[in-house]
Amino acid sequence: MDANLVREGHAGQGPGPITPDGCAVELYARLSPGSEPDVIGSAVPAGASLLELGCGAGRVTHPLVERGFEVTAVDESGEMLDRVRGARTVRSPIESLDLGEERFDAVVLGSFLVHTADHGVREGLLRTCRRYVKDDGVVLIQREGADYHADLPRERRDEAAGCTIRIVSAHPVGDGVDEVRAEYDFEDARWTQTFRSCPLSPERFEAYVAEAGLALDRYLTDDGIWALVRPRHA
Repeated sequence: MDANLVREGHAGQGPGPITPDGCAVELYARLSPGSEPDVIGSAVPAGASLLELGCGAGRVTHPLVERGFEVTAVDESGEMLDRVRGARTVRSPIESLDLGEERFDAVVLGSFLVHTADHGVREGLLRTCRRYVKDDGVVLIQREGADYHADLPRERRDEAAGCTIRIVSAHPVGDGVDEVRAEYDFEDARWTQTFRSCPLSPERFEAYVAEAGLALDRYLTDDGIWALVRPRHA
């Protein structure tokens, strides 16, 4: 990876290629999909067309394909996309994605990408969601939990992957942004990742969504981590 492409405040260490935002390709190929495919599958009609923004190595893509969804998977890393199977893949930054006049039944913005520290990028992400969702479609957005930056360090176990995940610290760096450090321990490998994240209250999140021409329909999970929004019509 060209070091000049690394984003400010983002870094990763561990075996294999590291993307510009500090994500390790091998790590994300190993992590389990968790409950994400269940949440997405419960909110989208069977066989729907899905635009997955920031698909990574296909952690969530593959279960969605197996469930019969028609997935177009987008990521800026070619090394991530090389791991994706069964879906159409597009290499592009999300905020500058150009798929012409295509529209999708559902657009998925996962991986807490809406919490980017760059406010301009956030606007671009949400504009892309609005641009490519059908007028009667839905956008599913994954948010950080209310305590994500608090009560640290903390850890959880991804038993399916055989990994212990720790959020070690979250230090303020200005403009409402925290620099977060995470660790991922497997029996045979270890990765660390540092990234910048902007905590968003429900009110701020919903305001950003509205600015992009979308409107909150409901939260899909009790913890508010997954939100379903719809296009706002004039």
